[in-house]
Amino acid sequence: MPGGRRGPGRPQLSRSAPPPPIHATNVMTGAGGSAMQSASIRNRNGPTAVSSGVPVTTLITITPVQHPEIPLLPIDGNLAFEASVVFYLITALFLQYVNIYKTVWWLPLSPSNTAMNFYLIDPYLVVFITLVLTRRLVWSFVKEVYRDATSVTVIYCLIQLFKFALIVMVIVLSVWSIWMLFQHNSPLNLLFLTYPAVSYFLLYGLTIDLNNTVITTITNTLWPKEEILANEKLTPKITTDVQRITRHKCTHIPHEVRCEADVLKYDFNSRMKNVLFNSMVCAYYVGFVPICFLHSSMYLDLWWACLMIGFVWISSFVMFGSHFLPPRYCDTLHRCSLHLGRWQKVEHGYSNTPQHVWSESTVWPQGVLVRYQKGLYKAMGQQNVALPSDGSYARFHFVFHQPMRVLNLLVGLEISVIVVQLYLLIAHSQWNYVISLSLLLFCNYYAFI
Repeated sequence: MPGGRRGPGRPQLSRSAPPPPIHATNVMTGAGGSAMQSASIRNRNGPTAVSSGVPVTTLITITPVQHPEIPLLPIDGNLAFEASVVFYLITALFLQYVNIYKTVWWLPLSPSNTAMNFYLIDPYLVVFITLVLTRRLVWSFVKEVYRDATSVTVIYCLIQLFKFALIVMVIVLSVWSIWMLFQHNSPLNLLFLTYPAVSYFLLYGLTIDLNNTVITTITNTLWPKEEILANEKLTPKITTDVQRITRHKCTHIPHEVRCEADVLKYDFNSRMKNVLFNSMVCAYYVGFVPICFLHSSMYLDLWWACLMIGFVWISSFVMFGSHFLPPRYCDTLHRCSLHLGRWQKVEHGYSNTPQHVWSESTVWPQGVLVRYQKGLYKAMGQQNVALPSDGSYARFHFVFHQPMRVLNLLVGLEISVIVVQLYLLIAHSQWNYVISLSLLLFCNYYAFI
């Protein structure tokens, strides 16, 4: 009644306040389970303990995460993919040389009767660049052809002999081309050829082990032992990053979800390093190295040369990205992100809402507020088991919460390149521009499909 005496005060809770969280059932056993059930709930009148004797796990039911099945999309094998990449890079290298060494042979007083000044092209540099661009194709051929053979036949021996001859030929040609380049060029130009090696150590560090990787792989591939072949019957050998697609473990145990997220984060970062490094190497040797070995007396269309470098880099990035990040792999990352969840730090405005003490063995529902390291965090995912203050988990959830985010980014980059090339093809009429853009568009259409 108006003016009457109010009764004793009691805590005021929000009508939309979420119920208490649940704990993982296999972590609740023992002394730790009772400690988790007595987690404090904070409101504006101070911390109070849960007075009910009902276990916390019976107070709320979290909606389970549903994983719709995606169709099994076909992807190119390693050999087919590497062959298509080599075809694109050799085409782009040829077009870069066309733009650098083009002539005006149709003019009456032209000093050249050919479309290009072939005598100015360094053949040793072309051999070296070709060997660098085909290194992955050769390595895939050596590793994968007849890798599952269980018996020694005449064809098997011939294939192994061909692999050995191919490796020897690549090594001999590499040494010979480097030696001839050293004889005919300045040391400064040769330093440009070593820049990708510096980039490799910046990305990967001193992590290469020749005794356990290259030499061992060559030896086991060319001369496999009988016991190795016998073991491969029982345990298939994982040879490529694309085949090593981690299967999602649909679990509700917070510790296992975080461990799976850590493994997937490391694997995704490794794949992105491969994508960035290989696309950089392609753009560097196809577009930049021919410019470095250009004679000082020659004219260079610098704008178009730089544009070619950009086209090759973006197209190579999309090709390697779609190969190392197939749809099935992106779906695995997406499923893990749904179980991991995300936290958003809040500063004020939730004084009337219950606030729980964060526990690493609890699956937190959406909308709940927790206290973690003197900060207040709000659960944003359907299920939330990530560390509230860990930014890597938040980035993981942001990138892969939408299953098509990464693939849409690759598709958007490829469409942007195609649109720009179509515009340049319409705007320019020089013969070298028309040939270059037409062939690049043909390759980009194949990559887009």
